Amino acid sequence: MTEGTETVRRASSAEFRAAMARFAAGVVVVTTVDDGGVPRGFTGSSFCSVSLDPPLVLVCLANSADSFAAFDSCRHFAVSVLSPEHRRLAEQFATKGIDKFASGGLSRTPGGLPAVAGALVELDCEMYARHPAGDHTILIGRVSGARLGEGAGTPMVYYERSFRFLA
Repeated sequence: MTEGTETVRRASSAEFRAAMARFAAGVVVVTTVDDGGVPRGFTGSSFCSVSLDPPLVLVCLANSADSFAAFDSCRHFAVSVLSPEHRRLAEQFATKGIDKFASGGLSRTPGGLPAVAGALVELDCEMYARHPAGDHTILIGRVSGARLGEGAGTPMVYYERSFRFLA
């Protein structure tokens, strides 16, 4: 080791997971349709705005997700910001190996993509960029349409590995 440099210890996966569990994040369902017209989607908590001009948002998708191939090639996706009443759908879209669209609770965006009915916010996005990031891919979408749900509503958050709501 040379003078002025330090050895940096890397956090273990378990330490990092425990640390991130202490960060409250909003909950979204992200949807698209694959090349065959089959709807695909996932629950996400790594979602944020990126830019106002142009209007951009990002969401992170695990490369191991059932829907990865669809999002890796899609040109459009929709984001639904969830409230506590959508807990069942959040859990459903977070579960691997099931038909996430079988039990209802969904609507269509003006562009024809599936979305969560009654979501606090619904965004239509055009794929702007994809960036590999470890075991995830960062999807950046240019917002082409935004619709606010009825009333202000209470957002659902993910904290300490469970869905919660703000009092």
